[in-house]
Amino acid sequence: MPGTCQLLGKNVSFGKSVSHSHRRTNRTWRANIQRKRYWLPSERRHIRLTLSARAIKAIDRRGIESAVAEIRRNGHKV
Repeated sequence: MPGTCQLLGKNVSFGKSVSHSHRRTNRTWRANIQRKRYWLPSERRHIRLTLSARAIKAIDRRGIESAVAEIRRNGHKV
């Protein structure tokens, strides 16, 4: 699933761009998705995750073990 955060599920958002004359056209907002490699101590191996910037901060707070458990609960393979 390219472009989708494995932890939070964030992906592309849609909306309107409004010009000075108040004309509306379609536009998209892309999530800040990055591929990041973590060491998973319980399995003694590296894992590569596709995460948004907010998910990277959440992993820094909560820890990689609980994040991987949640990703697996969401149905993603790690």
